[in-house]
Amino acid sequence: MKTKIKVAALLLISSILSSNVIADEHSTEMLVNTCVACHGEGGNSMGPAIPNIAGISPNYFMAAMLAYKYDDDEDKLDEVIEEDPDYEDVEAFPRFSTIMGRIAKGYTEEEIKQMAEYFSSQELVYPRQAFDTLAAEKGGKLHTKHCEKCHENEGRSAEFDTGVLAGQWIPYFMYTMTDFREKHRDMPKKMKKEVESIDENIGVEGWQQLADYYASIQD
Repeated sequence: MKTKIKVAALLLISSILSSNVIADEHSTEMLVNTCVACHGEGGNSMGPAIPNIAGISPNYFMAAMLAYKYDDDEDKLDEVIEEDPDYEDVEAFPRFSTIMGRIAKGYTEEEIKQMAEYFSSQELVYPRQAFDTLAAEKGGKLHTKHCEKCHENEGRSAEFDTGVLAGQWIPYFMYTMTDFREKHRDMPKKMKKEVESIDENIGVEGWQQLADYYASIQD
C-alpha cells in the first residue's frame, strides 16, 4: 500500500513539474509573439527599418528594454538595475523611440529577462540585401579601425554586450547612427570617441560605407 502511495506521489510531482515546464514554454512563446510580429520569426527581421535581434546579447537586450520601459524616469531605471543582481552587468542608456517606449512598459522586469534569454539563443539569419561593393570595401577598413575592438568578428559577435552589426539592415543602421550623432540616444564614452572621429574625418559618407559593409556580410 505504501509503495502505491509513493508511486502515486511521484507521478503527481512529475505531472506538476511537467505542467510547469509546459506553462513556462507557453509563457515564453506568448511573450515573444508580440515581438516577432515586427522583428520576425526568432528575431530575424524582414523589414529594413526594424533591427534583427536574433543572437543578441542578453544584457544588451535587457538594457534596451529597460531604457525603453523607463524612458521618462532615469532615476527609476538606475534603481531597477542596481537592485536586481540579474541586471548587475547591464549598462542602459536613455534612447529615443517611436513605439518601443509604449510597448516596453507592458512587460515586467522578469518577462524582459525571459525574452532576453530566448532571443539570445536564436540563430541569426543574415538577410540578403543590396549593397555597394566599393563602399563596403571602404566600410570594412573603417570597421577595423573604429569598431572591431568592441564588435568583433566583422560585427558578428555579441560577446561584449554590444549590438550585432553584421547583417543589419542598411536603413535601420543609418537611422540608429543618426540618433546617436544627433544626441537622441546616449552612448558609451569609447563609442562616442570613435563616432566623433568618423564624423570629423569622413562625415555621413563614412556611415553609409559602414552600413554597406555590414550589409555585405550575408553568411
